This record gives sequence, C-alpha cells and structure tokens, in this order.
Amino acid sequence: MRIKLSDLPFGATAVVREIQTSAHDLNCLGLRIGKELKMVTKQPIKGPVVVILGELEIAMGLETAEQIVVETGVDR
Repeated sequence: MRIKLSDLPFGATAVVREIQTSAHDLNCLGLRIGKELKMVTKQPIKGPVVVILGELEIAMGLETAEQIVVETGVDR
C-alpha cells in the first residue's frame, strides 16, 4: 500500500517510492527512491518526523514528509 511518509505508523518500515519535492537535500542525506526506512517518531502539531535510514536518523518537517510517498508491506 502506498501512503505519505507522514502517515506511516510508529515502528513501521516502508520503501521510498516517490519524492514530490526537491529531492536534492534528501538525496544528500541518503533518502532516495528504493531505500527502506523505519518510522521513529512523529511530533504532533507540525513537529518533525524522524526516520531511521540504515544507521542514520533523519529528521524532517511535516510538510516535507507529506511529499514523500512510501510503500508498506514490501518484501526486499
């Protein structure tokens, strides 16, 4: 199932399928299409979204997370 990264539940893993914003900064952090990530935390009221990508924790604003499409339930 494809959902926005901002809708991914705590502790769930997913694969990045689409980036609907400028991908340059995200690519520099290692967040690219095809990468697997895990949701660490989402802070309420437009707080940051934190994901684990490999061994890195990446924090981003809610607006950015809403523009990243991930797919859950994918066997890698």
